[in-house]
Amino acid sequence: MKIVVLAGGLSTERDVSFATGSMVCKALRENGHQVILLDVFMGYSDKPEDLDGIFDRAEEVSIQVGKITAQAPDLAAVKASRKDQSDCFFGPNVIELCRMADIVFLGLHGENGENGKVQAAFDLFGIKYTGTDYFSSALAMNKEVAKTLFRANGIPTPRGISMSRKTRIDEFARLGIPLPCVVKPCSGGSSIGVSIIRTEEEYIRALDEAFLCEEEVLVEEYIEGRELSVCVIEGKALPIIEIAPLEGFYDYKNKYQAGSAVETCPAVLPLDITQKIQHYAEEVVKALRLSTYSRMDFLLNDNNEIYCLEANTLPGMTPTSLIPQEAAAVGVSFGELCERILQISFEKYQTR
Repeated sequence: MKIVVLAGGLSTERDVSFATGSMVCKALRENGHQVILLDVFMGYSDKPEDLDGIFDRAEEVSIQVGKITAQAPDLAAVKASRKDQSDCFFGPNVIELCRMADIVFLGLHGENGENGKVQAAFDLFGIKYTGTDYFSSALAMNKEVAKTLFRANGIPTPRGISMSRKTRIDEFARLGIPLPCVVKPCSGGSSIGVSIIRTEEEYIRALDEAFLCEEEVLVEEYIEGRELSVCVIEGKALPIIEIAPLEGFYDYKNKYQAGSAVETCPAVLPLDITQKIQHYAEEVVKALRLSTYSRMDFLLNDNNEIYCLEANTLPGMTPTSLIPQEAAAVGVSFGELCERILQISFEKYQTR
């Protein structure tokens, strides 16, 4: 197949997306495909190009990717570095190249990758892509909407309250949520802008930091417990993985810097707890109308009470990501995982 692996963009998870894209691109090439790794925002060339035969020189055309740093990228600098300085999210030749491909493997993360906008645009352009559709992406991306659907479908989740800049509540006592609690962007990812606050004095600073990331913020009760994650492929849960950061919680640094967390898969859990978590993960897929593959994050407290935090519609595929480890636990290699995602996604279009 001729495949574009789409990465980058203007999300705070831009660098993570490049790492995902690079790994997927390498694996798909080893599987025999012609693959171009493309930055959705920067595009390919800012000059008129004859794109005929471009997949025959895919490696030459593809972007080169560095390591993920410990800090989120400077998006203002990224915008300033684009040569054509267009206000269009799609860089030069991106749509053209994606239309030429048999399918686009979405390696995007965060805003404009997982919120459904790219998927909706591709639907209009007739571009095939991997993963779930625009509507389910949008439902999952907004944590407040997702939590509402969790509760409606009997999926336990921490209680919380969302607010915009206009409805911001600075008086902590008005929230009705005890300390400690969690403040986080409502639609962000990779734990960027997330704070665990233990005093009222920390609350305002945490709000300010979260509002730097986006216009809507969620304040949620803090659950002390084990951090667990489970991927669902075609409606079936994989083994559960446990993440134990060496310091602090599972933040941006601990997620993407090797050696920052101990990850155990399958997680050492009682059989009934394992089955409950996997069941809830599969129920999340139904509640949010997800397809293909996704990853759900959970907390398990000392009383064996389970809480679903969120759903990720384009899980990371980096060297330290969780879904490849879960797949490996059932004997599926990284290359096989990428191929399976590709084939599942492609087959959806054959049945329409």
